[in-house]
Amino acid sequence: MKIIDLRTMRGPSYWSVKHYRLIVSKVDLQEFAGEWSNTIEGFAERLTELLPGIGQPHEQGRPSSKQLAKHPPLTQEQLADGEPLGHVIQHVALELQRQAGMPVFWGKSYPAREDGVEYVVFAYQEERAGRYAAEAAVDLVEALCKGESFSLKPVIDELHDIREEEFFGPSTWSIVAEAASRNIPYIQLKNSSIIQLGYGVNQRRIWATTTNLTSHAGVEVAGNKNRTKAMLADGGVPVPRGTTVYSEDGLRDAIEELGFPIVTKPLDGNHGKGATIRIMSWEDAVEGLKAAKEYSRAVIVEQYVEGDDHRLLVVNGKLIAAAKRTPAAVKGDGEHTIQQLIDEVNKDPRRGVGHEKVLTSIKADQHTLDILKSRDLTLDSVLPAGETLYLKSTANISTGGTATDVTDLIHPYNLLLAERVAGIVGLDICGIDLLTSDIAIPLNETRGAVIEVNAAPGFRMHIAPTDGLPRNVAAPVIDMLFPPGSTARIPIIAITGTNGKTTTTRLIAHLVASIGYKVGFTTTDGIYIQGVQLQKGDCTGGQSAEFVLRDPTVNYAVLETARGGMLRSGLGFHTCDIAVVTNVAADHLGMRDIYTVEEMAAVKGVVPRTVRKNGWAVLNADDDLVYEMGRTVDCRVAYFSMNEHNPRIQEHVEAGGVAAVYEEGYITIYKNSYKLRIDRAAEFPVTFGGRATFNIENSLAAALAGYLAGFDKDAIKTALRTFVPSATKTPGRMNIYKFPRFEVVVDYAHNTAGISKFADFMNATPATRKIGVVSGLGDRRDEDTLSFARIAGRIFDEVILRQDRDLRGKSAEFLREIMTRGLQLDKPELPITYIENEMDAIDHVLATAPDGAVVVLLTENISGTLKKLDEFEASLKGV
Repeated sequence: MKIIDLRTMRGPSYWSVKHYRLIVSKVDLQEFAGEWSNTIEGFAERLTELLPGIGQPHEQGRPSSKQLAKHPPLTQEQLADGEPLGHVIQHVALELQRQAGMPVFWGKSYPAREDGVEYVVFAYQEERAGRYAAEAAVDLVEALCKGESFSLKPVIDELHDIREEEFFGPSTWSIVAEAASRNIPYIQLKNSSIIQLGYGVNQRRIWATTTNLTSHAGVEVAGNKNRTKAMLADGGVPVPRGTTVYSEDGLRDAIEELGFPIVTKPLDGNHGKGATIRIMSWEDAVEGLKAAKEYSRAVIVEQYVEGDDHRLLVVNGKLIAAAKRTPAAVKGDGEHTIQQLIDEVNKDPRRGVGHEKVLTSIKADQHTLDILKSRDLTLDSVLPAGETLYLKSTANISTGGTATDVTDLIHPYNLLLAERVAGIVGLDICGIDLLTSDIAIPLNETRGAVIEVNAAPGFRMHIAPTDGLPRNVAAPVIDMLFPPGSTARIPIIAITGTNGKTTTTRLIAHLVASIGYKVGFTTTDGIYIQGVQLQKGDCTGGQSAEFVLRDPTVNYAVLETARGGMLRSGLGFHTCDIAVVTNVAADHLGMRDIYTVEEMAAVKGVVPRTVRKNGWAVLNADDDLVYEMGRTVDCRVAYFSMNEHNPRIQEHVEAGGVAAVYEEGYITIYKNSYKLRIDRAAEFPVTFGGRATFNIENSLAAALAGYLAGFDKDAIKTALRTFVPSATKTPGRMNIYKFPRFEVVVDYAHNTAGISKFADFMNATPATRKIGVVSGLGDRRDEDTLSFARIAGRIFDEVILRQDRDLRGKSAEFLREIMTRGLQLDKPELPITYIENEMDAIDHVLATAPDGAVVVLLTENISGTLKKLDEFEASLKGV
């Protein structure tokens, strides 16, 4: 068995609009093609023995009964009855991730077109883990099929490591999950732990539990414990007496002043690192000094305050939660060793590796061994029955500690104290550590003290305490970042289709910009932010969409969305406000396992299915496949048509719908029984006086999208009248150069449907001779290339046949032969000149074109072609 194709979906895709994070793999079963789980002796028993949880929901992230009904586990009974191996691989990949603390359940599998090849699609929580699980699942199932042993532990260990390295920590995840529950999108910024919440100008950012609103000065104050303590003392907050030392001499002086017990901790430390508490002797004090100096040159020495460790969380000036924290500990029973007691505690299903579960497993690290040594104990010692041994000097959850929620017990004095501390230090999200014997009694009455103030405090102890009520501490963070009445999103208009989507995208972007918005848009020729091209090339995939949505200056996004990106990684957005589908035609068939026009329509149909419920799908009523998309969406639908008598339009409008129609030469909006005429289509430069009917169609789609977006009729009219196609505004799309003796048209028509519409334009264009410079495309089916060439042969009086730079798997000889055959199918005597290099072909036609000719360059190298034409124009002027 082997994986022959592996893709990672990061948004809505052909495989699922609702499940964004998917691994899509094609698995060649090779020698096990046609085998099922029941045809391989002992397979079911070996699999369920190796992975007992595959037939039941995992303890963490257990799905609801409704989810289980939709996606049931794979039971031993089913395996014995017979399941396709692709289906088994899917469930194994999910179970491997679940065992590593990543609760994922959704998936599907089905045969590919090739014999013995299966599509295996399944959810992932972390991308690298999902891809690793795909490979491991195939290896595991193959080993079982062959009757070989398989070592599971290294796989789970690797997945654990990936999860800890890559996935959000519990604090970050709680904020992201709360944002997602409010329909606020998020993007993890590349190569960082920074998360963007929302889009464009409305975005906010978090890094763990700091935000873009967090004061740098506040973080600096909290990071310097001496400064923090001094500021709090000046504010009347109880703090321990102490000083800062740099050496053993300074330590000795501090002890003489403070007396035992004391605490040592690094000046710039956090999360309890390097801290030693309740030091009672000089020897232990020296060890504490060494431990602290590993993290900071300066070491704080202060009085040890008796009391339990409490963490108070303040968000946006209000106390949100309080927890009593207890260091990792074991209780003796007079029989078992300390290590055995630790192992028993770690059997608690709530404990796991790192941040995998509510609690972290206790590790007997060097710090623990030092504590044991100070008490003349080892891991092999047996504790007396009932004796509690603390294994860590700090109560951090990440080192195995536990937490009890005490939010409802906190005294009003302590509540006010916590809110004042956050304000004094200047933090929007603030964790306050204090020691007190009873949080229900004012701190000044228990002789307790605030011992530390933390920026970026952990939320884990509050969202999942060991005991007590869990608190949604992420909600006030989102409330602070996005106050009531604000929005996290920006409007998104997405455009897809086979032909016309680039021009439609540019028309809509021009319209939106003319209203006054700061537009970011993507096209097949680049990414543009406020009219400035920031990236060149085909930018119609998910990463390009995210580029626009990440930009902090953009308040409106217009995104051309092509099938390639959707099949490669899914969409770069989860929902949009308006989706436009121009048409669906035979193009790129046979690529990435899309073989029919109907399958291509299913790919394009992903975009309108992502429109929010109150948004609009703008669909071409003249295209059967696009029209049918209106039946699969959950949003409102509006149609456009070049035929004012289209019965689909009439039926839709009579039912109260909205449409745009080319009527008596006008772009007209239909709504109920009313008509709103925008303008004569011939007045729009992009239609070239009405000759370019395909751009009338694109103008219909753009006008309708603008109307549905709430733009005024006059604004739409003005925008369409001021959109002048040119080499800079629409490179490679109907760029017309008028030279003294002849005219040159540069276009990107590259499929049968596109050149058919271009033929209408050429038929309406007078010329003494029509000359085409064309090529065949290697990534098209032979029948598509032949059809394209046949229509091109009808258009032109003469053809210069060239080759693309990238032949995409075909030979130059084959493409020349099939193009020549197609060009002469209807015109056997059509003159064809073969010039392989595109730039040489252009030089030839510019030098030989007769007076009054129209030369058409169907170009691959748009920038090179436009540059050559500019140089030719300059040479005519003698520049």
